[in-house]
Amino acid sequence: MDLQWLEPDFSFCQVADASGLDLTHAFTFVSRTDQEISVVCPSDFCPENCLAIEPGWRCFRIVGHLDFSLLGILADISSVLARAQISLLAISTFDTDYILVRLIHQDAATRELEAAGHPFV
Repeated sequence: MDLQWLEPDFSFCQVADASGLDLTHAFTFVSRTDQEISVVCPSDFCPENCLAIEPGWRCFRIVGHLDFSLLGILADISSVLARAQISLLAISTFDTDYILVRLIHQDAATRELEAAGHPFV
């Protein structure tokens, strides 16, 4: 299973409402619960109506389509990073998974994941 770093830096944003969201930019992830609306997006495209912003994240994806019957992929990646004391946020889409780590941990995450047999392309 190959991994791929995405180019932009990312930010986590909490927004007051969905009116300021621009979904035309690639890699914009939106979640809504009964208590909040959160956006993960390239740092250059944070919505204007943010209540809070947490910048400084990098994102990689698992390359290719992941069948819903596959087991343990995210568990393996998160275990490798946990052993290296690197926290993560995982976002799943229909096709694959995206994993975010703090920018300051990108090099260490790359080393640890490649050592565990997960090469970056």
